[in-house]
Amino acid sequence: MAKKNSEHDEEVIVDVVESYNKTQQYLLDNQRQLTIFGGLLVLIIGGYFGFTKLYMEPLEAEAREQMWKAEQYFEKDSLDLAIYGDGNYYGFEAIIDNYSMTESANLAKYYLGVIHYKKGEFEIALSHLEDFYSEDVMVSSVAKGLIGDCYVALNDYDNAVAYYLKAAKDEVNKFTTPIYLKKAAVTFETMGEYKKALKSFNEIKNKYPQSQEGRDIEKYIARVEGKM
Repeated sequence: MAKKNSEHDEEVIVDVVESYNKTQQYLLDNQRQLTIFGGLLVLIIGGYFGFTKLYMEPLEAEAREQMWKAEQYFEKDSLDLAIYGDGNYYGFEAIIDNYSMTESANLAKYYLGVIHYKKGEFEIALSHLEDFYSEDVMVSSVAKGLIGDCYVALNDYDNAVAYYLKAAKDEVNKFTTPIYLKKAAVTFETMGEYKKALKSFNEIKNKYPQSQEGRDIEKYIARVEGKM
C-alpha cells in the first residue's frame, strides 16, 4: 500500500514539474506578445482613468456651472433665454454643442424637447427627446410620454399610442401608469380602435381606481361602449 502511495506521489510530482516546465516554455516562447499585451492593458486602463478623471469630470463640472442659469430661465418660462443663453451663460443648445459627451448635454436635450413642445415646434421637440436617454426609468417614461404628445400634435396616432404604452409599461406605478394608459386609450378612441381603447380604460378601472384618472373613468368607458 505504501509503495502504491509512493508511486502515486511521484506521478503527481512529475505532472507538476511537467506543467511548470510547459508554462515556463510558453512564457519564453510568447514573451514578446505577452509583454505587448501587458503594455496595451496598462495603456487602456490608464487611458480610461485619465480620460475620466482628467477630462470628463472637469468637463462635466464646467457644463453644470454653465447650465444652471439656463435651468433657471426654464423654470421662469423665459424659453428663448433658456435655449440661446444670455451672453454670460450658455443656453441649452450651446451646452449640447460644447459639452456633447456630458450628462448635462444629455439633460439639455430633454429641456429643449419640453421647450419646443411648449412653443408648438413638435418636430424639433421630437429630435431632441428621441435623442435623450435616462437610466432612471421614471424620467425615461415621462420623456416617452412627451414624445407621444408630440406625435398626437402631428396627427401621427400610431406612433403616439406606441409611446404612451411604452411610458405606461416601462415603469409600472400608481402615478404615471394610469396617466399614460388614459392617453393611449383616448388616442385609440380617436383612431376608432374602440376595443383597444376600452381595454386600456378598463385597466385603469381595475388596477388604479384610486388614481385621479380612475375616479371618473366610468364616463370614458360608457362613452366608448356607446360607440362600439
